[in-house]
Amino acid sequence: MARTPAPFAAFEWLIAWRYLRAKRAEGGVSVMTWISLIGITLAVFALIATLAVRSGFRAEFVDTILGANAHVTVYNSGAVDATGRVDRSLEDYAAMADRVRAVPGVTRVAPLVKGQVMANARDRNAGVQVYGITAQDLATIPRVADPETAVGDIARFDQGIAIGSGVAQELGVTVGDRIKLISPNGVKTPLGTSPRVNAYEVVYIFTAGRYDIDRVRAYLPFAEAQSFFNRDGRADELEVMVAEPERVDDLTVPLLEAAGERALLWTWQDASGSFLRALEVEDNVMFVILSILVLIAAMNITSGLIMLVKNKGRDIGILRTMGLTEGSILRVFFICGAFTGMIGTAMGVILGCLFALYIDPIFSFVNMAMGGQVWDPSIRGIYRLPAQLRSEDVLSAVMLSLGLSFVVTIFPARRAARMNPVEALRYE
Repeated sequence: MARTPAPFAAFEWLIAWRYLRAKRAEGGVSVMTWISLIGITLAVFALIATLAVRSGFRAEFVDTILGANAHVTVYNSGAVDATGRVDRSLEDYAAMADRVRAVPGVTRVAPLVKGQVMANARDRNAGVQVYGITAQDLATIPRVADPETAVGDIARFDQGIAIGSGVAQELGVTVGDRIKLISPNGVKTPLGTSPRVNAYEVVYIFTAGRYDIDRVRAYLPFAEAQSFFNRDGRADELEVMVAEPERVDDLTVPLLEAAGERALLWTWQDASGSFLRALEVEDNVMFVILSILVLIAAMNITSGLIMLVKNKGRDIGILRTMGLTEGSILRVFFICGAFTGMIGTAMGVILGCLFALYIDPIFSFVNMAMGGQVWDPSIRGIYRLPAQLRSEDVLSAVMLSLGLSFVVTIFPARRAARMNPVEALRYE
């Protein structure tokens, strides 16, 4: 009794490989095979590269937010003083900070004094947002206290001022130079309020990684900032860092209870949530668009297989008369299409991963070739094009490409399997 061969037997792979490498003169479609292969490769490469840049951009954006800004800001709801001005300053900031620091999940609490002033150096001016903070608390801000990207000695912070690299560039100063801070709300005199002008030595220049931070931010010692902004014995707000910033909403109630009845909270998600949601929508749209690109590339496999089936009609008739079943014929042509999809997917994955891993030198070359105008940090906020290669992104690209390649291959393969051998050999 004849034994039925197992599915995807060696002879089926042999026939499929013979058809894939056949030249056009022999009835093959090698040109269409190469077109399909290149199309799948480029589509998968584009998908992985886009997913890597998408993940890297979000990670870089969130990291710069969390590395240089408060995860939660605690401030007062405010009270109207004798002059009719709403005063939101914290008089008992030390006790409030101790209570907030005791909340489980909180890693750091720093009282801040904040104000906007004009910075001047020689004939240059720049608007600056000044943060008054203690030297101990400044040293715990990851993106600011990074010695690899900073210039100067953070240990000398109490002797001067720390400014962002963008502020230093705007004013044309470096470590050791002196700058003036000019505040319109300065010294109160019988004739009114006169501007306050103080000069400070630049002792530290930091690069937080965000243009909008480096361009406007400066840090003063906490006691000096209290004096400069007329906040004697008071603070403007508490800067709170937590262990799990992504779950900051879980700490809202405990923080409010610890801070007191007049306290209000402003989290990093409140400040940047709309931008992150916009990024998420853009990510989903880009994935759909690139999925369509992969589908279009996969349809080339269908075109190639249809031509292959048409050219191999005589071979199909002979194979059927030799005893091959419809299932064997289907699997032969399925292997032809699926093999093209698998090779193209593998090549696309390799190219996409290499692009993500070596994006910095690639981007530097492109930027140099375009005259250095490719990336404007003042518009995009960060200084480089980031990429983060994640296994789930690569896996989703592979599954999408292989899935589409397998699906579009089934239809021409079924057409070949259902071909009547008598009709195929009628005119041979």
